[in-house]
Amino acid sequence: MLYIATVHHASPRWIEIQARHIQRHISVPHETWSSLEGIDRSYARHFDRVLDQAGSHSGKLNHLALEISHEAQDEDLLMFLDGDAFPIADPMPLVRDGLARAPLVAVRRAENLDDRQPHPCFCVTTVGTWRRLCGDWSEGYPWPDRRGRPVTDVGGNLLRALELADAPWVQVLRSNRKNPDPLFFAVYGDVIYHHGAGFRKGAFRAHYQSRPKLIQPPHVPVLREGARAINRVRLFVWKLKHRAPQILYSRRIYDRIKREDPGWLGEFV
Repeated sequence: MLYIATVHHASPRWIEIQARHIQRHISVPHETWSSLEGIDRSYARHFDRVLDQAGSHSGKLNHLALEISHEAQDEDLLMFLDGDAFPIADPMPLVRDGLARAPLVAVRRAENLDDRQPHPCFCVTTVGTWRRLCGDWSEGYPWPDRRGRPVTDVGGNLLRALELADAPWVQVLRSNRKNPDPLFFAVYGDVIYHHGAGFRKGAFRAHYQSRPKLIQPPHVPVLREGARAINRVRLFVWKLKHRAPQILYSRRIYDRIKREDPGWLGEFV
């Protein structure tokens, strides 16, 4: 049995899309488990099990895995999917091949300034492996990014658990042929689509490479306020130039996915 853990928060916009693609592309018996914090309970019909949850995204994923592990067998498969991620082809061949080589298969967002950790937009392991690792999606454990700066993110503690267990993992990397954005609108391993920031607006480390260099505010009060004002203007212009088109593009792609426009994937592959 395959157990799929996915979190939806505050908005139901991806639920029907994700459920449709899971049913279309997952070729083995499966159950989907989720939480619907801030979402009308009528959407529970799209899942086999809905849990009452609150707190962080990583905490919800950990709780889902805990509840699944309570009733699943060690040999059962545990798949994590972000709410705005879904299969665009049958992922099971990739999963079988990966698990034949390592105990865990997951997306690695190397494009986000060389992130090193497994990412929950797509991750598969066995329930037994998750138990033995004491799997944890929390951030905390840091690593140096491409600029040498220490960072941590969701999946950081899972990376450390794998390191401590001396356990390899199969990295599923971005396979886009076209990249309208350095991080969002990603296809991984030619089988998983991850929209990125599907539940909130925001930029990530990969985007901030293009941000203008800010002036270091001096100690003189009058000059300090002037520097801060210049920085605010520079950031506003940058957001207007980069973030506004990104948000509009995101909405356009979402609308195409929702209405099942057959050509939407051509934007990326």
